[in-house]
Amino acid sequence: MASLNDLVPPGVITGDDVLTLFEHARTHKYAIPAVNCTSSSTANAVLEAARKSNSPVIIQVSNGGGSFVLGKGVKHADSAAIGSVALAMHVRSVAKYYGIPVVLHSDHCAKSLLPWFDGMLKADEEFFANYGEPLFGSHMLDLSEEPDDENIAICVEYFKRMVPMKIWLEMEIGITGGEEDGVNNEHVDPEKLYTSPEQVYAVYQALSKIGDMFSIAAAFGNVHGVYKPGNVVLSPEKLGQHQEYTKKMIGSPNPKPIFLVMHGGSGSTDKEIQTAVEHGVIKMNIDTDTQWAYWDGLRAFEKDKHDFLQGQIGNPTGADKPNKKFYDPRVWIRKAEEAMVDRVMVSCDKLSSKDKYTAVSSDDAVPQIGTPKKTPSPIILVAAGALVGTVATMLMKAMSKK
Repeated sequence: MASLNDLVPPGVITGDDVLTLFEHARTHKYAIPAVNCTSSSTANAVLEAARKSNSPVIIQVSNGGGSFVLGKGVKHADSAAIGSVALAMHVRSVAKYYGIPVVLHSDHCAKSLLPWFDGMLKADEEFFANYGEPLFGSHMLDLSEEPDDENIAICVEYFKRMVPMKIWLEMEIGITGGEEDGVNNEHVDPEKLYTSPEQVYAVYQALSKIGDMFSIAAAFGNVHGVYKPGNVVLSPEKLGQHQEYTKKMIGSPNPKPIFLVMHGGSGSTDKEIQTAVEHGVIKMNIDTDTQWAYWDGLRAFEKDKHDFLQGQIGNPTGADKPNKKFYDPRVWIRKAEEAMVDRVMVSCDKLSSKDKYTAVSSDDAVPQIGTPKKTPSPIILVAAGALVGTVATMLMKAMSKK
């Protein structure tokens, strides 16, 4: 059996490589951690964790995260798209040096945020035209607040635009509770937190006619944010029912014909995560826990070095002693990164993606910011033109003799 290293390359992957990765995850019963990033620092922490865990990883950006990357001091109608593209370019510049496969993904896009989605797709199309692959490997549409028919219809139209570039589409049907990045479902009807097999099959039926590179975030009681175990009733076994229903409807020999995604996993038990993965979840979103970890690393550093952080000069070792080596951003940001690295590695372990890909040497690594598509040599084009002209002349002479 071929190892994942034999199937997909290190660095940012797109197109068929993304499909191969997700198929490998579904077959071998593991999920890939998808971590929301808001800066080069958090993105680097995720890459470091994946390398240390020998795991593929997904780096994703939200609408608010994209705006933050651009800079909160800039007010621009397309700030989310501009910042999202900037983060993608950063990851493309460094990913290969970490030696593991990376999928660039955009997170929840509600109907009101479609201009952001359009901006990223435009960047994908421009990158594809120049380099033969999209900038991102995957995007998510979250139209779960809309009626199912409208949700699916909008997804279909965007998927038609994405398929020629082989961009993965993730969509959501059924609502994930709680609040994340401006999408607030804290007061939703609890019944809507559980997607039915019929709803999932309706999505499969519509999107499979266009392409096979899509996944479904089906709700099974999930809630965004942090909560105590027991406060939310998750039913990951329902995912198995979705697989069984679609399998029966399409007559598939595959026991898990659908690629599924898990949102709102903070606070989930190991057993709930394991059950979800066994039923075909190939991606799990992580945000709340890594946000806390990043802050907690900084909090612990400040607590430990508090007396060295009260002024530029003067600390317990002397009134004239400088404190630069403590307040230098590279010091305390690194402490935040280290804590986030540790938390992402925990997710790799829980999702069983650890040791699925042996990190390769970075000696031959190069930035993936675009290799122009190969075009025929000008000499070949000139020769071909001359040949066509000669043949045309001969044909015309032959016809004139008849």
